Amino acid sequence: MTLWIVMLIGGLLTYLTRLSFIALTGKFQFPAWLQRSLRFVPPAVLSAIIIPEILAHSGTLDVTLRNDRLIAGIIAAVVGWKTRSMLLTIVVGMASLLILQVIR
Repeated sequence: MTLWIVMLIGGLLTYLTRLSFIALTGKFQFPAWLQRSLRFVPPAVLSAIIIPEILAHSGTLDVTLRNDRLIAGIIAAVVGWKTRSMLLTIVVGMASLLILQVIR
């Protein structure tokens, strides 16, 4: 039961945090420096989630060419850079990881 209470409270707090920005957007003007800074939050959070998963293998740093995740991540990054398509980047990255894991 404690787990469910923690999950509900966490979900409620997340919802209220996001709602506060939506509710304040029309009524309050954020300073220009804050607006510029907030643009970098999504890429920073995404990088903080993805980079450790790509570079760490079995709890150790692995930046060799034997790291399938690293190679698939590089392929996905190139596709994302060239095409600017998020869906294509995800599909190509996952497909290349699957192919690399099957052939090795």
